[in-house]
Amino acid sequence: MKPVTVCFGEILWDIFPNGVRKPGGAPFNVAYHLSRLGMDSYIISRTGDDEAGEALRQILRQWQIPEETVQPDPQQPTGAVLATAGENHEMHYDILKPVAWDFIAWQPEQEALIRRAGAFVFGSLAIRSEVSRSTLWKLLDAAPYKVLDINIRPPHSDMNVIRELLRRVDLVKMNEEELQLVLQATGDTFGSPVDGARKVMQHYGVPQLIITRGSKGALYVDKQTQYERPAKQVTVKDTVGSGDSFLAGFLSQLLKGRPVPAALDLAVEVSGFVTTCEGANPEYDSSRFDV
Repeated sequence: MKPVTVCFGEILWDIFPNGVRKPGGAPFNVAYHLSRLGMDSYIISRTGDDEAGEALRQILRQWQIPEETVQPDPQQPTGAVLATAGENHEMHYDILKPVAWDFIAWQPEQEALIRRAGAFVFGSLAIRSEVSRSTLWKLLDAAPYKVLDINIRPPHSDMNVIRELLRRVDLVKMNEEELQLVLQATGDTFGSPVDGARKVMQHYGVPQLIITRGSKGALYVDKQTQYERPAKQVTVKDTVGSGDSFLAGFLSQLLKGRPVPAALDLAVEVSGFVTTCEGANPEYDSSRFDV
């Protein structure tokens, strides 16, 4: 039996200035990579009853990820992020609201699915709306292993809610900038990523914490140990979705009973590969990696 994983939150289209659109949303990306790495992967989300929603569902079929847990919304449009180019080629992103994934409704069958999942993965962006947030609270009560992927995207981030979530989860992944923002919310600072991670764990009672550090690699900390891994030396095409693929790589090994160091090694391999490709979800299968 493949380990079951369930992701919750936004699925959407990233729409670029040249009109090209690509499927996106952190939970969507994580679900894709978990599926590619041999997990029985599900996503709980919501799309509009429109062409954009049907196109995302078609992608789910291609990826062989069940679409039954993705709800249709007859009123709200499918989610989208509008990308615009600023000075020095910096990209700015407008996350449209309200959209379908703001209205993910609780359904009794979701609870049964969550209870048999090895990991329930969700991001902090999906809590921006009351409806989806209410559904998430109910699902957290059923989840045996809760994984929070922090994605702070002002003005869509409520630090008070994020702080509440930190007290309810088993594993948290964030980057260094997000680590700084979380600590600022408690009036704290840190001298090193390890120091900052320990402070978050102590303040919120987080058992496991991963800090992704871009070209500097990644850090894992729990109550007894800590491990660091350097980033792979690769030719980077773009970094879109690299953090999502890192989390999927880590969980794919952890849920198979592999030790944390091995899970980190695979996470670094997968995320490094993704940065050599265009977009968050390049085509590959698990035979590419030692899984």
